[in-house]
Amino acid sequence: MAGYQVCVCYLTRERADGRREVLLGRKLTGLGIGKVVGPGGKIEPGESAREAIVREVWEETGIRVAADELREAGYLRYEFPHRPSWSQDSTVFIGEVWQGEAVASAELAPEWFALDELPLTEMWDDAKHWLPRVLEGERVDAWFSFNADNATVAEWTGLHSGNQNLGSGGVAPS
Repeated sequence: MAGYQVCVCYLTRERADGRREVLLGRKLTGLGIGKVVGPGGKIEPGESAREAIVREVWEETGIRVAADELREAGYLRYEFPHRPSWSQDSTVFIGEVWQGEAVASAELAPEWFALDELPLTEMWDDAKHWLPRVLEGERVDAWFSFNADNATVAEWTGLHSGNQNLGSGGVAPS
């Protein structure tokens, strides 16, 4: 089903007042332009997902992360039946240790958001189903199929840590 493999990383930090934040950014080019997303992108031939996310975070934000400091937090499968070239599989990483300050790139305008103020309505529609869980420490494995508008989720299924059902908006294909 997947057209290609991608990876995404959510860097988190604690503010002086004790609230947790996550680094997101407004997508400036390519698929999802205008949406708020986590830093990430395509996995190049010969790269592992960890190698790719280290490169992508650096290219998109100017922040250095070490592959061994990242926690793999999930695997997401995206199906776009009405635009198959957009279908992709994504490895999700969480990072709490990095070096540098986020700066804008040609692809992403980074911004820190409090975890209790995630801009979910400005993100891909699937994020509301899994991102808060991942940011709370869960591992998520899920499948999403998008409607003809290529923006809203038509069906989804998924599991999180402990093999408890996340929920379902339909049944995944076998």
